[in-house]
Amino acid sequence: MSEQVKKYEKLDKTVVKSTYIVALIILLGLIVWGAFTLDRFWRYEETNDAQVKEYINPILSRANGYVEEIRYSDHQQVAKGDTLVILDTDEANVSLQEAKAALASAEAQLKVLESNVTTATSSASVNEAKISAAKAKLWQQQQEFDRYEKLLEGEAVTQQQFEDIKTRLEVAKSNYAAIKNSFSTSQGKTRDVSAQIAVAKAAIEQKKSVLKRIQLNLKYSVIVAPSDGYMGKKNLQKGQYIQKGQTLGFIVDQNQGKWVVANFEETQIATMQEGKEAQITIDAYPDETFHGKIESLSPATGSEFSLLPTNNATGNFVKITQRFPVRILFTDEAAKLKKLRAGMNAEVFVPKS
Repeated sequence: MSEQVKKYEKLDKTVVKSTYIVALIILLGLIVWGAFTLDRFWRYEETNDAQVKEYINPILSRANGYVEEIRYSDHQQVAKGDTLVILDTDEANVSLQEAKAALASAEAQLKVLESNVTTATSSASVNEAKISAAKAKLWQQQQEFDRYEKLLEGEAVTQQQFEDIKTRLEVAKSNYAAIKNSFSTSQGKTRDVSAQIAVAKAAIEQKKSVLKRIQLNLKYSVIVAPSDGYMGKKNLQKGQYIQKGQTLGFIVDQNQGKWVVANFEETQIATMQEGKEAQITIDAYPDETFHGKIESLSPATGSEFSLLPTNNATGNFVKITQRFPVRILFTDEAAKLKKLRAGMNAEVFVPKS
């Protein structure tokens, strides 16, 4: 009986000793953890309200049309200039031929008008030369008439001879007036055709603009990646009709870097300034530490940029600590940052001093 009691006593002592050892280990662990946490609290401002950010650009259509071909899949990596979507161009090609034909017709019409200007100018020049001849003829007939008029007074010529000379004078006057009118008409025709040429040239420019617009639409029927990156979810289907300005998808831009937006409380930002170093841990990779520097601090709290900012001048007031978005740019090498994705949760530590 005594041996069994001794055995239980020994077992109890062992259990108590083990309990003490475990408790001591736990206590030491808590002390170390507390010391580490306290040291981190005194040395750093930290927040877990932070996410990794990248530029996510929309891909927009610049033309109307039906989707003929889709050359990307969900989350596919693409390079700048890679073809993503091709639109049907049958109607655009028909419009292109019509525009080319209209432009050729307008240019031919311009050539006809230019030829008419040349003809009208030549006719005006001929009429102008005829004016000089008719004027000389009229002067001659006027002199003849004056001479015969004096001879008639002296009865040196007959009345019939005088009337013949008078008739010739009237004919010369009529010819002179007719040629002057013809010259004025030729000049007016030249001006009219010149004005038509200006209209024809404007029409040609308008036809060229239509042609260029159709050519641009044909160019825009091939939609390419605006930058290197990763495509988002594919929402398009072959045969779907899309309109100009419609969003076809999104691409995560890999050319403009990655950063973290950390929302610090207003009581934490007193010592923060642009260029200050920061340490970052990502929830997806808890064993790795990333580095960055503060690029900018928001000029206002996040709530001030909301659709409906708070208005503390109405109703009861409850003071709530506000948060300021702080943009922190990664300074690690690109190879290390490649695995980070936009939207990942992060913890950020910024030294107080």
